[in-house]
Amino acid sequence: MSALGGLNKTPNGVVIGLVQLQLPVVVTPGDLAAQTQRIVAMVAKARRKHADHGPRRVPRIRAAWPVDGYQSGDHVLTRRAGGRGLQTGVPRQQDLGCFSIMEQNAGAYPFNSGLIIDDSGAIKLYYRKMHPWVPVEPWEPGDIGIPVIDGPNGCRIALIICHDGMFPEMARECAYKGAEIMIRTAGYTAPIRQSWRFTNQSNAFCNLMVTANVCMCGSDGTFDSMGEGMIVNFDGTIVAHGTSGRPDEIITAEVRPDLVREARRHWSVENNIYQFGHRGFTAVAGGAQDCPYSYMQDLVAGKYRLPWEAEVVHTDGTSCGFPAPTRRFGERLPRAAE
Repeated sequence: MSALGGLNKTPNGVVIGLVQLQLPVVVTPGDLAAQTQRIVAMVAKARRKHADHGPRRVPRIRAAWPVDGYQSGDHVLTRRAGGRGLQTGVPRQQDLGCFSIMEQNAGAYPFNSGLIIDDSGAIKLYYRKMHPWVPVEPWEPGDIGIPVIDGPNGCRIALIICHDGMFPEMARECAYKGAEIMIRTAGYTAPIRQSWRFTNQSNAFCNLMVTANVCMCGSDGTFDSMGEGMIVNFDGTIVAHGTSGRPDEIITAEVRPDLVREARRHWSVENNIYQFGHRGFTAVAGGAQDCPYSYMQDLVAGKYRLPWEAEVVHTDGTSCGFPAPTRRFGERLPRAAE
């Protein structure tokens, strides 16, 4: 189904390119500017490479990768990176680029945010990571939900970030809102390798949804990111996989959103995204459409509590050197730790 990495593009296909970018070191504004220029060059490289070897007048998603550092106010820096990288002299197409940033958050820790930008530099999707990788990451939990946008060839696209993908509810929410392709950007290290693989596959199969998953790669002198970019079809099959561990490797494949839509309409067994809300429709008309799940009811009621709640050891970031927070979600303080 990968169409030889998208070289043999079909009329109904969408070509996805994942760049498992070299893990950067970003400390100063100058570092951020240099990294932005590097990203521009990588986007242009991926764009030219595919255009030179495949059909030119086709829609495609061009790249998805994390970018470390703090964003500059109104996303101008990142918008320019997206626009310049996607405009490479090839005839205008419906190309999108996906980028991660650290978003300044007055009076609190920053958000880990994601942007999807078109080739004019316009921001089409803006997402804030819902589930920071605690206790290691002190980022503010996302507060704007999961947006879904229209993409190439009429597909629907959602974006989640890294640890978000370990929660099956996140992928289910993307699919429930209509996403046919879910992008997952990450910076995981090797201990997460197996979890990364099977969650990417289960997120796809359980929701009849393509997942495009990309992780940074290489070392920054302290940490080693694993790469392992992969594109997974809606039946859970891996159609492209970056297994070399090589930084800056570009993984590409064609996916078929029209076949996602066909499966969601015509599958009988294992149409789990539908059957979840229509339990036992063979026995009862329309299936049971109740909510028999205690954790969902308790979460909505604001009283989510595990049977072993009192025994959980790590409930804040103090084990990783962060002060215990005193602010509740949604509240603001004059200053936050930097």
